[in-house]
Amino acid sequence: MSEFERINRLPTYVFQEVNDLKAKLRHKGKDIIDFGMGNPDMPTPDHIREKLKETVNKPGTGRYSTSRGIPGLRKAQVSYYERRFGVKLDPDKEVVVTLGSKEGLANLAQAITSPGDIILSPNPSYPIHPYGFIIAGASLRHLPAMEDGQFNQELFLEKLDRAIRHSIPSPKAVIVSFPSNPTAQIVDLGFYEEVVKIGLKYNTFILSDLAYAEIYFGNNPPPSILQVKNSKKICVEFTSMSKTYAMAGWRIGFAVGNKNLIAALTKIKSYLDYGAFTPVQVAAATALNGPQHCVENIRNTYKSRRDTLIKSMSRSGWEIPKPEASMFAWAPIPKKYEKKGSLAFSKDLMLKASVAVAPGIAFGEYGEGFVRIGLVENEHRIRQAAKNIKKLLA
Repeated sequence: MSEFERINRLPTYVFQEVNDLKAKLRHKGKDIIDFGMGNPDMPTPDHIREKLKETVNKPGTGRYSTSRGIPGLRKAQVSYYERRFGVKLDPDKEVVVTLGSKEGLANLAQAITSPGDIILSPNPSYPIHPYGFIIAGASLRHLPAMEDGQFNQELFLEKLDRAIRHSIPSPKAVIVSFPSNPTAQIVDLGFYEEVVKIGLKYNTFILSDLAYAEIYFGNNPPPSILQVKNSKKICVEFTSMSKTYAMAGWRIGFAVGNKNLIAALTKIKSYLDYGAFTPVQVAAATALNGPQHCVENIRNTYKSRRDTLIKSMSRSGWEIPKPEASMFAWAPIPKKYEKKGSLAFSKDLMLKASVAVAPGIAFGEYGEGFVRIGLVENEHRIRQAAKNIKKLLA
């Protein structure tokens, strides 16, 4: 593919190397305990699936939908934001339905980026954050997000301000994502207030990925950047149904906030897609408007798995920090593997312990020395994985 300039800007997809090995081992009959992908294994709640079935049988539902999302779903998202964050939105000008947050971020990058534009992205980071903009022709500047395995809010803000001041031309946009994928770090509203202050000072857009808004384990639900005064002047935020309602394969998400950015995303989507299947959108509206005990059940399942993972791996000789949110644990690789690196450790886990994880290097060079563990296997399988890993580390 050497003649395809845009493809050549992308690095080797490390996940593919790990996935190829996983497929090869499974083909040989190996049972791999798979923590590698953030792919929810829980069933979508009954009332959401029933609404899908009911809607599918209605006349006309197989026709093209609308790329910006049906009005009922956009209004449901408006109600969610007011109920959860106290943020008021205009369903016609400040909300667009996306095919998951990943598609929304990638298409917004295409809509607002010109060759040579500078984008600031945390590192390590979920790959679509930087590479959506690289595909669109932007120049990327990395913001190291971790210091000795921890996220330091004040240090990050200092780096952000300095990076914008010393960039020529001034960055078009900054990406933030908390709870973080892959690091599971969280922030408070005060952090967002400072980010918005910096964005307004330098006239830089802020793109917030809030995909894990409802997967938290303490008494402090993650805030929205749109709770900050004047944030809509420069901010757009992405959310997703995937983890909150175990609807990953349904591909429903949202972008909300700044009217100009929402209009840009809406326009480019009108050229690229016809929106999600209408019955899926109707069912998604039912999820947002209906009883929310299912969200609490899903959250509690992840919390129980998190606790089992931390305890079991500790008994196996692998100390993993306890995440406060998201469906991931960000784990330093054991000392035995420090010189070999996260990819070598991930391969050894599969070959010698039948356990799959995501190597930290796949999320950027500052992710080296860590692996991401998805809470997507049941507790019995987690304990079995810990036993296998104990033998490997011994």
